[in-house]
This record gives sequence, structure tokens and C-alpha cells, in this order.
Amino acid sequence: MRERDALERAGSFIYSHARLLDRKRFAYHFEGGAAEEVLRALRPYQNEDGGFGHALEPDMRGPHSQPVATETALLVIRDVGGFGSDLLDGGIRYLRSLTLPGGGLPRATTEVNRYPHAPWWTTEQDGVPSINPTGSIIGMLLEQQERTDFLLEDWFQKNVSFLWENVEQGLPGDYHDAVQWISFLQHVPDRDRAGKALSRLDAWLTGPNGIETNPLAEGYVHKVLDYAPTPESYAAKLVSEQDVEKHLDWLLSTQQEDGGWALTFPAVSPAGEQEWRGWLTVENLKTLKAYGRLS
Repeated sequence: MRERDALERAGSFIYSHARLLDRKRFAYHFEGGAAEEVLRALRPYQNEDGGFGHALEPDMRGPHSQPVATETALLVIRDVGGFGSDLLDGGIRYLRSLTLPGGGLPRATTEVNRYPHAPWWTTEQDGVPSINPTGSIIGMLLEQQERTDFLLEDWFQKNVSFLWENVEQGLPGDYHDAVQWISFLQHVPDRDRAGKALSRLDAWLTGPNGIETNPLAEGYVHKVLDYAPTPESYAAKLVSEQDVEKHLDWLLSTQQEDGGWALTFPAVSPAGEQEWRGWLTVENLKTLKAYGRLS
């Protein structure tokens, strides 16, 4: 019964509480909605500079373009196969302008400080490159095939060089770093070189700081389905089928009475919490669908 009504309850939550973008994402994945409708809902978050802001990433409430908000936009675009959209023209223009002289994108710019934001996004100075979100952004741009004209441009290759330097000189600090490694290393063309880094990453993922296999672990931890939201995810090979099933059971059990899922981290504001809940609810439903748990 729980699996049969999870989607219906979640749909009620989405249409009652989620922002337009997540209503369109829900419609695309579960109601036969059009990709163009998702992209149309994403468009208002894009600024004149081509980047994305306006609390697209709900922990940053300001209007200005930010690297992580632009990463979020690319995630949405990838999700609906929209890299042929003109949204990417502006995105590339923004990323080109934001790339630092030695490569790398900043984690955030100091403009984030002017508006309410989560404390972890406070930024003391501009011009500091960060693997987060550089790895995810460059990985997604390498993965897609619709636009390849920019891949050999200087700004892009500087980012690739920056990422190689990072993954070959250390290990991820946390989940957020690890997903940047995965995005980049899965799609960078030099597969032999990537394989060496991925073997080190696998050891980290299966170690004490990597994938949390206890579904009841509390606090800001990242569990099996965070790393393997679909059976095709890179990290899926590193977890057992039994662990996956346990975490799917747990995910279903944590659906709230209103049909949505709760945050596992403090929200910036009631609006930010509601926006995150809409996003996470769609993401959790996608995972349940990918593993055949929605009927």
C-alpha cells in the first residue's frame, strides 16, 4: 500500500506546495509533461550575464548569478535532455567569464553575502577556485553531445586542467567533493588517466568517510541513495543489493504526512525550506521510479 500511494500523495504535495519549476519537473517525469515546459519554468532564473540566480538554489536567496545555481540549472537541463536549448548559450557565456585565470570556478561570489543565505555559503573573497561546483559543471558539459563547439576553448581547458590537478593530488573532503570527482572522471576523455583516479575514489567511497550504509544514521550524512540514486549511477557498483533495498524501504518510510519529504539540514527560511522540499520530493520519486518502487 505504501508504494502504491506514494506517488499520489507526493503529487498532491507538489501541486499544493512546490514552486512552478518543480511542478513542471514532476509533470515531466510522472505525467508525460513536455521538456520545453520545464525549460520555460527555468528561464526566469537566468540573468542577463547568462548565469542563474534568484534562489534557484534555495540556500542562496539573492538575485545574482552564482556558480552553484548555474550548476542546478544544468542539472535541470540535463534531466530533460535540453542541452540544445538557447539557455545553454547564456550559461556558457557566464561560465567563460567566471573561469579564473588559473582555471576553476569559485564556490560562490561575495555577492551571496548581500542577501539571506545558508551560513556555509558565506564567502570572504572572490577569485578562489573550488572543485565544487567546477567538477559537476565540467562533467555535465563533457557528457552532453548537443553542444561541443566550446570544448576546446581556453576557458574550458583551463577548468579541465584545474580538475586534473585536484583529483590527482588529494582525496575528496566530503560527499560534495566526491560527486564533483564522479561527474568529471566519468566523462573526461582520457580514460586511462581517469581510471587511476577512480580507483582511489572507490577506496574513499567504501571507506569510513564515504557511503553511509546505515539507513538510520542521523545528522548530515550521505547514504546509499545519495550516491546511487539510480541503478546506473557510478557508485551503484560499490553497494550491495541488500543495502539498496534497505535504503529504498527507509526512503518510503520517511515520506511525510503531507506527501513530501523533509530536509535533513537547516533551512534559510520557510520559503527556502518549502522550495527545497519540492525539489527533494521530485528527486526522491525519481529514485523510487528508477528502482521500480513506484507502481
